[in-house]
Amino acid sequence: APDNSVTILSSQFDMGQGPYHGLATLVVEELGADWSQIDVAGAAGNTKLYGNILWGGAVQGTGGSTSIATSFDRYRQAGATVREMLIAAAAETWGVAASGITASGGKLTDAAGNTASFGDMAAKAATMPLPQEVKLKDASEWTQIGNEQLRRFDSAAKANGTHDFTIDIKLDGLLTAVVAHPPKFGARVKSFDAAETLKVRGVTDVVEIPRGVAVVAEHMWAAIKGREALTVEWDEAQAETRGSAQIMAEYKASTGEAPQATARAEGDTASALASAAKVIEATYEFPYLAHAAMEPLNAVARRNEDGTLEVWGGHQIPDLYQGISAKIAGMKPEQVTMHVMKTGGGFGRRAVADGDVVAEAVSVAKAIDYKAPVKVQWTREDDMRGGRYRPAYVHSFKAGLDQDNKLVAWHNHIVGQSIVSGTPFEGLIKDGVDKTSVEGASNIPYGIQNINVGLTTTDVKVPVLWWRAVGSTHTAYAVESFLDEVIAEIGADPYAYRMELLKDHPRHAAVLKLAADKAGWTTPAPEGRFRGLAVHESFSSVVAHIAEISMEDGTPTVHKVTVAVDCGIAVNPDIIKAQMEGGTGFGLGSILAEELTLVNGEVEQGNYDTYTPLRIDAMPQVEVHI
Repeated sequence: APDNSVTILSSQFDMGQGPYHGLATLVVEELGADWSQIDVAGAAGNTKLYGNILWGGAVQGTGGSTSIATSFDRYRQAGATVREMLIAAAAETWGVAASGITASGGKLTDAAGNTASFGDMAAKAATMPLPQEVKLKDASEWTQIGNEQLRRFDSAAKANGTHDFTIDIKLDGLLTAVVAHPPKFGARVKSFDAAETLKVRGVTDVVEIPRGVAVVAEHMWAAIKGREALTVEWDEAQAETRGSAQIMAEYKASTGEAPQATARAEGDTASALASAAKVIEATYEFPYLAHAAMEPLNAVARRNEDGTLEVWGGHQIPDLYQGISAKIAGMKPEQVTMHVMKTGGGFGRRAVADGDVVAEAVSVAKAIDYKAPVKVQWTREDDMRGGRYRPAYVHSFKAGLDQDNKLVAWHNHIVGQSIVSGTPFEGLIKDGVDKTSVEGASNIPYGIQNINVGLTTTDVKVPVLWWRAVGSTHTAYAVESFLDEVIAEIGADPYAYRMELLKDHPRHAAVLKLAADKAGWTTPAPEGRFRGLAVHESFSSVVAHIAEISMEDGTPTVHKVTVAVDCGIAVNPDIIKAQMEGGTGFGLGSILAEELTLVNGEVEQGNYDTYTPLRIDAMPQVEVHI
């Protein structure tokens, strides 16, 4: 822009994990801009430009650790293209050859002493023809990509409160709505009485929508008090009424039966187990887990006088939500503008097949005849009890060892819900196997001759969703813990035994060796301390952890975790370290403290007092090596 600002439109949704900074780094590297010029905004509405290449390019979306991979070439290309257009504008203005002009630090200069800011040349550059080919920098020329000193450009705004999220949106005449959802999943509204609710000062409307009853008010407090006064009778004929204890008991019973489908079968595992010198068995249970992001779910909808619709929110898959919004409003998708807001945490929660809170916002706006813009805001309790959990799973294992303690058979039966069944993402299911249920288990890297991984998919009405690393959030723990039990049974060294099994997987072996070297695996742990390790691949990145712990009254304290990660080209090393630190805390919290339970189909936990992510005093020192 003429004011010398550089705005980058991001195809990727930022939930705090840093893609805005990552994409900006790619652009700045090639453009030659100064970081003081940079701003990044969420973009939507052009699948050709913004479609996720690693998802086939047909839909815009963020997930599966694809943000940098889908952006690496095209955002560098964008930066280089604009650089060449700015140089062409300067060359024409100064009457010099373009080859003698350089772009650096947000300025254009040549050997003759001519200089101009990008802003000075912006208007003219916009008239320049798009270059058909541009040369990208060689890796040896990079100053931004891989720069370990580079810190996120948006950190200050988050620290001083000027960073706007959906919860901060203010529009003229904006109304706030909260929704009374069924206490049991699968229930529906039978009838409701809004007489007392409408007496609450500030309440303007009470309307039924497909997902419950919405109380609309002039502000959040009135909406909450109005909902408290609301009487709703629920039809629970199709509701899930089992508790989590009963569900898990049924899962455990299912592990004793043959799996419904086979995710991996190599060799003859049954025969190898039957002839093994020793067979080791174990079962692991994983509870439902909530995403529990800091910003509860929300979205804003407004219909304009020209008949168009605008929707603000954490649009992780904007193309999908645009279509859903248009269908609810009875419009064409091109009449709906999606404003992609930065979001206070996501972990997969904003990537929903039915639009979720976005659909609620449009439904409420339509129900009140679009008389004012509406923000649907969930409370923490709404968020915690609103479903879309990491599915509960049970893993049963059998391992066979020969006379020389060589691992000759591995059998893993996984029981749990499918995340994608009955959704637009159902194509991920192949031959009865939802790959999100088995990833991290069906592709274990260990050199075992006979491997069988089976899956039984259950029918439960608790809504489930991808949670952080999806399948690997349970498979990594189950696989690595069971392997440790096998190794402990024979008294071998967990590191050396794994390295022998990883001969054909050099990336896994390399990160495990790096972690072991940095943690001093071969040296004794301090008095009263113990070490454990794991290595795992998720979404094409390989990570090894070595944890140093102590035990008191049967409870572990994790003092230090040494991490080694191979994620390919490290565009932003500081963000990678932050992701490893955050992932370590997130995973540790799910092991030590987090569990979401149901009684008679109703969720017990509602806030951070009963659903407890890791507290800061339990966060270990984390040392990251890339």
